[in-house]
Amino acid sequence: MAKITVKQVKSAINRPARQKKTLQALGLRKMNQEVEHEANPQIMGMVAKVRHMVEVTEK
Repeated sequence: MAKITVKQVKSAINRPARQKKTLQALGLRKMNQEVEHEANPQIMGMVAKVRHMVEVTEK
């Protein structure tokens, strides 16, 4: 499976709780933090929900 790197580029302040929890589920806690995940449908769905706050690059 392909790997992706997800980087948080916008703050979670003043965002709905659901979006904050999605960021936490992805493993993102701070601005400019990067995490690596497998590109499976579950992860891609979470990334799609917070796409306005993250940057995604494929490896």
